[in-house]
Amino acid sequence: MKTVSRRPRPAASARAGPAHRRDLLRQMLRIRRFEERCVELYSATKIRGFLHLYIGEEAVAAGVMAALEPADAVVSTYREHGHALARGVSMDAVMAEMYGKVTGCSHGRGGSMHLFDRARNFYGGSAIVGGGLPLAVGLALADRMAGRIRVTACFFGDGAVAEGEFHECLNLAALWHLPVLFLCENNLYAMGTRIDRAQANTDLAARAATYGMSSHAVDGMDVLAVEKAARQATAAMRATGSPYFLELRTYRFRAHSMYDPDRYRNKAEIALWRQRDPIDSLARLMSADGELDDAELAQLNADVEAEVSAAVAAAEQAPIEPVDELIRFVYAESADAP
Repeated sequence: MKTVSRRPRPAASARAGPAHRRDLLRQMLRIRRFEERCVELYSATKIRGFLHLYIGEEAVAAGVMAALEPADAVVSTYREHGHALARGVSMDAVMAEMYGKVTGCSHGRGGSMHLFDRARNFYGGSAIVGGGLPLAVGLALADRMAGRIRVTACFFGDGAVAEGEFHECLNLAALWHLPVLFLCENNLYAMGTRIDRAQANTDLAARAATYGMSSHAVDGMDVLAVEKAARQATAAMRATGSPYFLELRTYRFRAHSMYDPDRYRNKAEIALWRQRDPIDSLARLMSADGELDDAELAQLNADVEAEVSAAVAAAEQAPIEPVDELIRFVYAESADAP
């Protein structure tokens, strides 16, 4: 049975407790401050290669990860730093990976777009648009064949909807009843192309529902709404084993990447979305409810800044991989090898 919501769902009516909301706020602050420091480090050429920032979209990562269980699998995109941090990958390991150091979560071999942490079932990002979709379906199929019961959460952007594997993977997941939680981070732009210039039907939740799966649009700037929708989705999936689609309507405040001059958006549009900053919105809500004052918010920010600074210091001191080990992981290693 398919269920379609043509408007973003409202915020959670039953608000989370103060301690939980504080943790959600902390997680979003960790992502924001980490990304802001990455901008500085990239400008200083400490971080090289491509860099896709998550600033503005923090509510999606924090809300979804709060609804997942440790055993669940997560497949990400090239805009993945926020997903990794919210999933529990240590900030030290993520920052070291940004530096290309051997202490990074991918041993310095992946960089910004290929974070990985097997212990947390974080199966990394992909530099290919939509590249994680087939992987997620494969993981869910493997779980089904092995008799494991878990959810595979798959993040991707609205640009991936134009890729063939999007349709193939939704079709297979629905056909085979695979528990994949499809999470479309719709930030309105596929690189520099606005969605209404590339998609005849911009209601992505409605399009996903045509494959016979439950599908909803969610306010991706509201962390409580995201968490509520993700919890409802995962509960249904654990009961039925079927896939679920969430269109998370969000917005990136920065350009597509650090190389992007961002000439395809006007400043008024960005300013309008900044008024819905997910961090400021939650902080105001907590303040209005007497759960957070200015001093507590300042201390929370200070604690996060200290964590980021410690991660940078650790990355600066971490070693690079020795030249004689560069062929490791290129071929499968054998215990019988000399």
